[in-house]
Amino acid sequence: MTKDETQSAPATGVVVIPALNEERAIRAVAEAALRVCAKVIVVDDGSSDGTSAAVAGLAVELIRHTAPQGKAMALRDGFRRALELGADGVLTMDGDGQHAAADLPRLLAAAGKYPNHVVIGARLLGRDAQPDKNRFGNAQADFWVSWACGQRIVDSQSGQRYYPRAAIDIALALPHDGFVFESEILIECAAHGIRTVSVPIKASYEEERRASHFKPVRDVVRITRMIAGRLLRGGLMLGNLRRSRKVAPIVVDMPAM
Repeated sequence: MTKDETQSAPATGVVVIPALNEERAIRAVAEAALRVCAKVIVVDDGSSDGTSAAVAGLAVELIRHTAPQGKAMALRDGFRRALELGADGVLTMDGDGQHAAADLPRLLAAAGKYPNHVVIGARLLGRDAQPDKNRFGNAQADFWVSWACGQRIVDSQSGQRYYPRAAIDIALALPHDGFVFESEILIECAAHGIRTVSVPIKASYEEERRASHFKPVRDVVRITRMIAGRLLRGGLMLGNLRRSRKVAPIVVDMPAM
């Protein structure tokens, strides 16, 4: 274990939940997050349903966009507010109920073991339940993101993460929107020496849940275009490609708290 993989104090964080038309699931998601973290921010990205009303009465901080601005802007606004609340790190999870809040302490435990790392809740447990088109799109994105990072990344498209303060500062300066934003965070963090570690989680893919906002073809094309530009500007970064294929990813199965 290297010196940057130990930390005397446990990591802490504020939970940020971006949500767009999640009235069916968001209350249960927010309630579960509150059971493991005292500070929860829900960002309603201009929903046309009752997403905001669904969290009424809960001890969450609600940020509401008057019109949809995209997941990237929802995350940015949540990040900024979390910093105003004094957060030294931010936990994120999607508002559709795909992620279990009970896994957030496991991400925090990994953050404590690997300080100055982004921690991804990697959907490795029960992966066969993931829709085939999503699994294919995620695999393609993982290849390109790993190349640009110079490190093999497991589940680069998962929205359940822990970002240390340094990663949040980097994220707030990035230009892209949509799912490109979450991929670019990992790449830009890697360029600044902030690596990524993954914690296996199980995601829920219930049939009644609304369709994923992630569109495998459209979003992977956008992610690939962004990464291709970075690779071309960097002279293809063939050393990064070799490392991403030869060096095993950092996957740590932290116990439930």
